[in-house]
Amino acid sequence: AGRPIEIVAARVELVGMTQDPCMESQRCPALPCLPEKVAEAVFDGQLLETPLYDRAAMQPGHRIAGPALIADRHSTIVVEPDWVVEMLSEGELLLVCEFKEDGSHSLARLSSAQSNDASPTVVSLELFNNLFAGIAEQMGHVLQRTAGSVNVKERLDFSCAVFTADGKLVANAPHVPVHLGAMGTSVRAVLAEYPNMSPGDVFVTNDPYRGGSHLPDLTVVTPVHDTKKGHRLFFTACRAHHAEIGGVRPGSMPPNSRSLAEEGVLLSNFALVKDGISREEQLQKVLVDAPYPSRRVDENLADIRAQMAANQLGARELLALVDCYGEQTVAKNMLGVQRAAESKVRMALSQLDQQSSRFVDYLEKADGKSVCLQVQLRFHQDPSKKAMTIDFTGSSPTVEDNLNANQAIVSAAVLYVLRLLVDEEIPLNEGALNAVEIVLPPGLLNPTVGLTLEQTPAVAAGNVETSQRIVDVLLGALGLAGASQGTMNNLLFGNQEFGYYETICGGSGATADGPGADAVQVHMTNTRATDPEILERRHPVRLWEFSIRQGSGGAGRLRGGNGVVRRLEFLESLAVSLITQRRGPHPPFGIAGGQAGMLGENLMVRADGSSSLLAGVCEIDVQPGDMLTIKTPGGGGYGKDE
Repeated sequence: AGRPIEIVAARVELVGMTQDPCMESQRCPALPCLPEKVAEAVFDGQLLETPLYDRAAMQPGHRIAGPALIADRHSTIVVEPDWVVEMLSEGELLLVCEFKEDGSHSLARLSSAQSNDASPTVVSLELFNNLFAGIAEQMGHVLQRTAGSVNVKERLDFSCAVFTADGKLVANAPHVPVHLGAMGTSVRAVLAEYPNMSPGDVFVTNDPYRGGSHLPDLTVVTPVHDTKKGHRLFFTACRAHHAEIGGVRPGSMPPNSRSLAEEGVLLSNFALVKDGISREEQLQKVLVDAPYPSRRVDENLADIRAQMAANQLGARELLALVDCYGEQTVAKNMLGVQRAAESKVRMALSQLDQQSSRFVDYLEKADGKSVCLQVQLRFHQDPSKKAMTIDFTGSSPTVEDNLNANQAIVSAAVLYVLRLLVDEEIPLNEGALNAVEIVLPPGLLNPTVGLTLEQTPAVAAGNVETSQRIVDVLLGALGLAGASQGTMNNLLFGNQEFGYYETICGGSGATADGPGADAVQVHMTNTRATDPEILERRHPVRLWEFSIRQGSGGAGRLRGGNGVVRRLEFLESLAVSLITQRRGPHPPFGIAGGQAGMLGENLMVRADGSSSLLAGVCEIDVQPGDMLTIKTPGGGGYGKDE
């Protein structure tokens, strides 16, 4: 409310009458229709005798009750039980779903073989997989259309998902993996603090130590209650990266932050709507009055409203499913898709080499020192136990800069890798994690929250850089892929009026199945580049180059993907921040004899012609005419180049 309307495009339509209007089909008096023969077909797990009709022999008025098959020269129409098809006056077929006497939709008979105590069938699980995922995708469409910020509307730096009543991830849209695997922890943290939620309640959180990733990622959580009985059925939630949420530097990801307090405004399970009362004014006060307040409170509130709208759409669609199929059927299938994901992951793990393995890689701190990230994989044959233990013992202790990553981030990276192992379409849900045990000793990947924000370890880069490295070491330990570029190449700039944020694509690692891809966002990020025209129209920069960095992928029997070159000119005095990795001395490793990809490079050319190489993690101030060139790393190669 109160936002100016931006007109992006206008369209004019002229509507006129045609000289020869088409005839409208009409329903005809019902006529019996005899089948050509009777065949056997499976419906909801049952083998039924099913009449087969020839469409060419049908006439207007013919009416056929399912189950039935209607064949023509090019296709076959399947008429499910409880459906009726009739031919209209112009030869079209009209399918009608009949209703029961009690008024419930006949689709509620999703499986006649599925009693109250029976498990969902394979057919129903596949159907509900797509229904749940479709709801999450619709949520994403609403969020994109309704949001006002470049980062959400253009770069699509957001994720939407559906959760059970106890906060377990059920299904998601194919958005940002690092968001999706961590959101369940946020939902459960909200539920733990507010166990007696009311219909209409809405919560917002970005607490990294209660399921959040880093402070710019704001998660809006909405419980979904039964409209008649009032009990909680599900949750919908969406997480969006707000390019400005306060902190000591514009963009809210200060490269040299040493505590959570320096990174922005903390919203820990804030009740935005409670018992029917909006608390937006209180939220605005928190954003304004924090020690390091947000520089774009108006944009924060606008995008949060968009997130609320997305959640409401998801809630309506879930309640529609309950009306159609019944609460018990929907709940059973939510549990069923999680169990199916666990089963698929166990099967995939059983097909791998069962030898224990260890892999080590390193992150680079702002001071040039290395941070160790180590993983050990141990497989187990006993089906009553977890199929694999993922042990991060040996990784570095908590560091004083912002490379620390919380347990939710680690779980998200593990979930993503497990999903990669399954060579078929399955939903990314928490059931997959039930197949493995994750060991996380206190340290880099499990920092301890302090008594105050000033004493709490910083995490801004843990969500982006450390999550990428976790994926690399897991794939390295499994021997499946060369390292990707191993960084999100985070670029931030702004002043006291705004903050801008983007991640920059690079090369992916090669595998036994093919070479790495050039110029792609890899692994834990799935955002897109801002459209150049929008970038230049809304921000004081000019994009001079965005090209593939030829030859940067690692050599091998199959080459790693190439990185990119991105060159920007600044048109105003701005504060610029870089959080990047693989700038030295640890290039993206190759696998199975493949060579490493090229290191990235950050180059600053000042308006006076002087130039300097920048560190991977740095803060700089720029003036009009200064030019920044970012060369992103290539991916590691696979196999020896023969």
